[in-house]
Amino acid sequence: MEQSRVEAGPPESVRYRLTRRQGLLSVLPAAVVMPFQVLLWLDGGPIGPLCVSLLTWGVLVPMGLIVSRPFGVTLTPSAAVVHNLRRRTIPWSNVQGIRIESLFGSRTVAIYEAGGRRTRLRAPITGFLTWDRGFEEKFHTIGRWWLDHRGPDWAPVPPPGAWWGGPLAPDGNPYAPPA
Repeated sequence: MEQSRVEAGPPESVRYRLTRRQGLLSVLPAAVVMPFQVLLWLDGGPIGPLCVSLLTWGVLVPMGLIVSRPFGVTLTPSAAVVHNLRRRTIPWSNVQGIRIESLFGSRTVAIYEAGGRRTRLRAPITGFLTWDRGFEEKFHTIGRWWLDHRGPDWAPVPPPGAWWGGPLAPDGNPYAPPA
């Protein structure tokens, strides 16, 4: 007998990685430069730049695709597991806020911790060339996981600047988005 999706309950974990298109974006510079290098070499130019382009296309681009593949975040009931060059686990009880931040024309999700540390996630991300249609939905899913799993004894902690008498935001919420 099949179990309906409603009866199945929420998933044990959710994983967000770079989309396939975002992963292939690293190939774009090599794909643009390579034909020009071949044409230059066929016209009697030096072979050195062509060798560099072949090395880039044949070795470095696939390595870049393999290395960037695991970047992202895994949402579990107890923590957000951030996959960057090193894996880091952020317990939901330690998270104070989740925001969208802009950096060089791209929008990323940032997790703010009680100690004042901010962690920008490498995925999900959206921008001009790295467009992700599901970015807003992924952001809201991350926020919902935090709200649902932070625990009943969670309490907001003032940011480190406010501990020493620093100014708070106008509405009293230091993690609120700027007005």
